[in-house]
Amino acid sequence: MFGFLKKLVGGESVDIKQLIAEGAKIIDVRTPGEFTAGHLKGAVNIPLDQISSKMKTLNKTQTYILCCRSGMRSGNAARIMKSAGFEKAYNGGAWTNLK
Repeated sequence: MFGFLKKLVGGESVDIKQLIAEGAKIIDVRTPGEFTAGHLKGAVNIPLDQISSKMKTLNKTQTYILCCRSGMRSGNAARIMKSAGFEKAYNGGAWTNLK
């Protein structure tokens, strides 16, 4: 349930809007073409197939909100990041819902 900018992520309820207000970084895991066609201001494009290799350039203590077109790829990316020790990686779902 996305509700009013709240999302159930891995058994915990988080307020995505609040996390962004507190400085969370947005990672859009869509393809470069999808990202170029439209994205959130300030979002960084790291396609899902590159997330594992690009994690070494990211700060593990930073909060990350991952988004894509529907929430499927961003959910996978959040799981990959959490398994690599990024405790504050959250699936934000569809990028259009984060506007």
